[in-house]
Amino acid sequence: MKKVLSLILFLVVVAAKAQYPINPVPFTSVKVSDSFWSPRLEASRNVTIPLAFSKCEETGRYTNFSDAAKHLADPTQEFPDKSWTFSFDDTDPYKTIEGASFLLSTYPNALYKGKRLDKYVDSVIAVIASGQEPDGYLYTARTKSPSKPHSWAGSKRWEKVEELSHEFYNLGHLLEAACAHYQATGKRNFLDVAIRYADCVCREIGPGEGQLKLVPGHQIAEMGLCKLFLVTGDKKYLNQAKFFLDMRGKTARRDAYSQAHKPVVEQDEAVGHAVRAEYMYSGMADVAALTGDSAYIKAIDRIWDNIVTKKYYITGGVGAKHEGESFGRNYELPNASAYAETCAQIGNVYTNYRLFLLHGDSKYYDVLERTLYNALISGVSLTGDGFFYPNPLSCKEEQQYARQPWFGCACCPSNICRFIPSLPGYVYATKDNNLYVNLFMGNSATMKVAGKSVTISQQTQYPADGDVKISIVKGNGNYNLCIRIPGWVKGEVVPSDLYSFVDGKTLGYTIKVNGKAVNVSELQKGYAVISRSWKKGDVVEVHFDMEPRLVKANDKVVADAGRLSVERGPLVYCAEWPDNDVDVSTYLLNLSPKLSVAAPKTIIGEHTVLPITTQAQSLSINAEGKLQTTDRTLTLIPYYAWDHRGQKGGMDVWLPAQVSAASATHVKAEKQKDNGFFGK
Repeated sequence: MKKVLSLILFLVVVAAKAQYPINPVPFTSVKVSDSFWSPRLEASRNVTIPLAFSKCEETGRYTNFSDAAKHLADPTQEFPDKSWTFSFDDTDPYKTIEGASFLLSTYPNALYKGKRLDKYVDSVIAVIASGQEPDGYLYTARTKSPSKPHSWAGSKRWEKVEELSHEFYNLGHLLEAACAHYQATGKRNFLDVAIRYADCVCREIGPGEGQLKLVPGHQIAEMGLCKLFLVTGDKKYLNQAKFFLDMRGKTARRDAYSQAHKPVVEQDEAVGHAVRAEYMYSGMADVAALTGDSAYIKAIDRIWDNIVTKKYYITGGVGAKHEGESFGRNYELPNASAYAETCAQIGNVYTNYRLFLLHGDSKYYDVLERTLYNALISGVSLTGDGFFYPNPLSCKEEQQYARQPWFGCACCPSNICRFIPSLPGYVYATKDNNLYVNLFMGNSATMKVAGKSVTISQQTQYPADGDVKISIVKGNGNYNLCIRIPGWVKGEVVPSDLYSFVDGKTLGYTIKVNGKAVNVSELQKGYAVISRSWKKGDVVEVHFDMEPRLVKANDKVVADAGRLSVERGPLVYCAEWPDNDVDVSTYLLNLSPKLSVAAPKTIIGEHTVLPITTQAQSLSINAEGKLQTTDRTLTLIPYYAWDHRGQKGGMDVWLPAQVSAASATHVKAEKQKDNGFFGK
């Protein structure tokens, strides 16, 4: 009972301190019971997080902290890094603990290796704490071997923090994890460790006399510091986050790769390393929302506009280039070589979520939803034990692209560990007497609206269909239920002209309250707002028309010229080899493709999807060397589900709709007599 009362008090205090214009509803308040997301949450609990903890054990992530503790106890002992380690390896335990903390709010009795997960997490936190130096500094790459630190670390503290040391990056992930653990459990054991490191940084880095003027080489400390401010109410952490951002482009680091080419308030284009960028943009949105700084608001709005109008994949992916894991030029969106790193997709969700909290506009959730249902969850297998680092939109037969069980640089798997369990915190939000319904999934949630406790539930098969039932379980009173009407229902692929529907269809939606139709004459920032005196037992039924749609890219996207993509609801589809008779790259869509939803198809185990089929042609070269066509049925599956059935063939999101796009290089020749044209 004491723990429950402590957690309730904590949530009340945090809610009182929160200064976002829109109030987030914490993950602890939402219990997901959804046919689409529950299996993913279960896979995270039963497979992904246990796998990550075991990898931390196997690869010496915990040993780094215990070795640091041994050195602190006996300075004659040093433990130099192995050649295959990274200076940011400390973050893998942090991120995995963060994910475990989110899960513990829903599954408090979850197990790891037959023992209670919460007890195991506490034991790991104790190991982490043992490696912390007396003044709060926590960076095992230096502490365990000061005379021979990691090659990226420099000879003294902060010397290479703007380059490769990742000292501030480690701080950011530590803060994110510790705040989540405190919010989920009410315990301070991890939070106090994080506060000591944050205080160490605040003492040594800053605008004051005698302080160093440095910025993170890899951003995320800004987000973590803002979160710590929200948890503790101590404004010095918000000030430190703003200092890091204010100084960017004004220190020795001034390159576009790390978004330090100019001060952040002057930036207007997404450039450089996409993960660093999205973490910085999230931090900018935090600072903009929490301080009201108009220059920050204008800057992050400009950058967001650049992404969604010129640098955003149809799958919701960001980061076009393998070189530098970076954004490309405007409209540079290659498919087979798309990078779209899983971490960058998580960062893109963070950015759009914060921009919603700042502006209250549904367009940010339109972007968030597209990324979430496609490029982000593509990064982890349905079984929770395979991972993509990049997420391409095309894969040729010879590439043999496949998810991996882990990576030496494990940022993507451990990031998936923390993101998937955090999903309940993205469903709802509140402001004054407004209750926002932002995502559609089966759940029950309790939150404060206009000072009153309100409990609602959702029942839906979304994204399999567009029917959503929202019930008032508790909470009589006058307030506004604000239901997001997705852009894809309104004929808008994304909030720009980067992509457009070309099938001539018009979709719609209906809303009923207690069986009676509600006429919403005008949407408010993309929301259907229903104002009434609500009472227990009221039921809202929402129906979104959900049909397969054809999409074309802006003509400036050269990679997609003459091609179309297919989507249904929030899901983008792809053609993959197991469902089709020949190499998917040889297909050519008919001039007026007719799309149909087919019977459910099992992808792996108990996981099924709804395929889409259409009549098309395949191209081939006959024995006489002539191009010929064959009528075929083309089958497509949701993009997130590809690469679960072996590596024998290819995959494409963008399908040729013009002969010019169906290059002869994609066509396999049949066996034919050598005519001598190509030599012997």
